Amino acid sequence: MIPICEAIEIISREILSLRTETIDLDKIIGRVLAEEIYADMDLPPFNRSQMDGFAVKTSDVEDAPVQLKVIGESIAGKGFDGKINSGEAVRIMTGARIPDGADAVQKVELTEEQKGFITITEKTKVWQNINAFASEIKKNEQIFESGEIIAQNMIAAIASFGYAKVKVFKKPKAAILSTGSEIVAICEIPQKDQIRNSNSVMLKVFADRFADVKILPSVKDDVESLRMAIEKAAKNFDVLITTGGVSVGDYDFTKPVLQKLGAEIFFEKLSLKPGKPTVFAKLNNCLIFGLPGNPVSSAVTFYLFARTALLKMQSAKSCELKHGFAVVSDKIKAAKERDSFLPASLETDKKGRLIIESLRFNGSSNFIAFARADALVFVPQGKNLESGDVAEILFLQ
Repeated sequence: MIPICEAIEIISREILSLRTETIDLDKIIGRVLAEEIYADMDLPPFNRSQMDGFAVKTSDVEDAPVQLKVIGESIAGKGFDGKINSGEAVRIMTGARIPDGADAVQKVELTEEQKGFITITEKTKVWQNINAFASEIKKNEQIFESGEIIAQNMIAAIASFGYAKVKVFKKPKAAILSTGSEIVAICEIPQKDQIRNSNSVMLKVFADRFADVKILPSVKDDVESLRMAIEKAAKNFDVLITTGGVSVGDYDFTKPVLQKLGAEIFFEKLSLKPGKPTVFAKLNNCLIFGLPGNPVSSAVTFYLFARTALLKMQSAKSCELKHGFAVVSDKIKAAKERDSFLPASLETDKKGRLIIESLRFNGSSNFIAFARADALVFVPQGKNLESGDVAEILFLQ
């Protein structure tokens, strides 16, 4: 058995980065940037009001309440071009340019207007309610780096600086192949000894964010059928993810077929629970992940290894799940010889602490418990986690 960190190092070593493409801004969510994003202008491009109110000189309102003459207005898209002198104010709207001579904005709720004059009922501080010129970013400053995964909240910033199209790394082409004579389609009613093919659609949903994914027809426990399916996939996809048939049973054919095809097998047994019999190989430059058939094992090993590979192929700076820490509520038993990544739900207690709640997880086939998981909790081999311990977690996303 090899440790998890060594497995990730091996995977990283065998990955080739993909080429880039330029696509429309509205299609880049979840993609990996292949260029730096820079500001092409100062932001704000002028001193800007944070709210509706009146632009004033702070020196005029030190002894508020005071009455000032309203000499005009400044609205978004059409600022006031004159200058405010002592004793004067300009009506101003949120986002509008601050007139010359003004150094504060008093919000409209603290004013009383009547017949061309405004009474300011409370004094202001210098630059109160003003976003100063270039205070958010200066022209030519870098906003985002190549290798960042584009999230929804990044779009407005990218659009604001004229990037209608963005250069990103191409997504890898990935295939999902479930194996096993017991597998039937989701729409079918399982007969005796059969189960529905939940793994394929689960893995496709997991991978869709990071790859162009196709589910291949499932293959029964037949060496020749499996050989043909893997050989064809390795010629047409960058990544092949199989489930089932990776253990040491009489009908576990994935490893023998890979060997027969001449694939280079880098590892086939991990110091991991669940997911010990995970296989990583390469055939015709196609990366092959042989994941266990039990759904939770398949999910955990996808998150730890296949997901990481799909992102590394796109030169992403952050390829692994985000990690954090939480407090254990109930004892979690460790495996004697393997590190564990176990499904966990998370809650926040009255003290604001993140708490790991028990899922009554009783094995890697328990996808019902996994359905409620928010994270994977790391349990070092041979070291039980006790109530009150702080444990490392990986957030599922």
